[in-house]
Amino acid sequence: MTKHDIVIIGAGPAGLAAAVAAYEAGVKDILLLERDCEAGGILNQCIHNGFGLHRFGEELSGPEYAGKYIDMLKSTDVKLQLGTTVLNIENKIVSAVSEANGFEQFEAKAIILAMGCRERNRGPISVPGDRGKGVFTAGAAQRYLNIEGYLVGKKIVILGSGDIGLIMARRMTLEGAKVLAVSEIMPFTNGLSRNVAQCLEDFDIPLYLSHTVTKVIGKDSLEGIEISKVDENMKPIKGTEKYFECDTLLLSVGLVPENELTRQAGIDLDLRTRGASVGEDMQTSEEGVFACGNVLHVHDLVDYVSAESERAGRSAAKYVLGTAAAEKDGLNVNVGLNLGYTVPQRINRVNVEKGVDIFFRVRKKIRVGEIRVESNGEKIASFKREFLAPAEMEKITVPKVLLDKANGSITVSAIDLEEEAK
Repeated sequence: MTKHDIVIIGAGPAGLAAAVAAYEAGVKDILLLERDCEAGGILNQCIHNGFGLHRFGEELSGPEYAGKYIDMLKSTDVKLQLGTTVLNIENKIVSAVSEANGFEQFEAKAIILAMGCRERNRGPISVPGDRGKGVFTAGAAQRYLNIEGYLVGKKIVILGSGDIGLIMARRMTLEGAKVLAVSEIMPFTNGLSRNVAQCLEDFDIPLYLSHTVTKVIGKDSLEGIEISKVDENMKPIKGTEKYFECDTLLLSVGLVPENELTRQAGIDLDLRTRGASVGEDMQTSEEGVFACGNVLHVHDLVDYVSAESERAGRSAAKYVLGTAAAEKDGLNVNVGLNLGYTVPQRINRVNVEKGVDIFFRVRKKIRVGEIRVESNGEKIASFKREFLAPAEMEKITVPKVLLDKANGSITVSAIDLEEEAK
């Protein structure tokens, strides 16, 4: 067993940013574990541009964005161990296995969880019909095309309007495939507005809102699919069926945090985000264990992943160096009207210097809204917002002077001002 000040699990965008930040904060003995054969995570297969505008002030592809952090890491003494799969975390001991070293254990003073997220597949959403080949998650198809150079099909239907699915609609069209339709069970898209415009509208790809797949046809290979309109209870409406002859169905039906290790470690999970519950310093319910990036909650911009992960790295460094404040002035952050979740879930005001960033998603589209922060029924802060949508993560920064007015907890709500005025 070897000992390290900080062990970070995952060398995707979150783990890379956390490692660099922790090193710059004064901790030099850092071990970064990655199960893949190279660092960068999901960014390596995202060859489209649109990354880095917030973090670097320039438009980069996924590999270019990852490359910037990999270059930063090379200027440090952080040890990067690739091809290593973590099996378990217990009492700050990380158990892992690799082809090169076999079974290993690492004892850490602090641990940062940065395992990312995974795609939901056909099972959890109960897609009916045959099980012929030709059904892929959108991310798997992206990897086949962008890394392996293999086009998975020629006539495509996409279920779900998540960003990966939207981007693959454009990518496969540019490679010569025909994307026949994108079907979305919700009455609104689940991807960024810019991706709907650039990936569907620019290529005249039809989007069927409030529709889902009701039949998959083809026992050996996919031959076609049927979609149907759904009612307000998400039940298919008879007589609305549409048939598409196709050889490929891509599923873009959401991402979930890769939290098996988090759960095994006995760390408290937020049932809304499906990731760990954390404080403003990104520390979980387990002292000295921090979490950041998509393993915590699914982001829509990698720039936000980096900022959050840098905060986790600095906080872990403070913990190791003994300069972190003890939690003695905590506020719980409650989810209010029209919100899906908040991160962080608690705030230790002793750690707050100027203010706290609170990230959240709304549960419905709001054209003219107000984000209200209340404590004991009294409003302590408000932020006007326009065009809020569930697909886009939002952020408010609550100044410390306003947090100091709170007592015990705060509740964050998204108010539909048009609805309130009726």
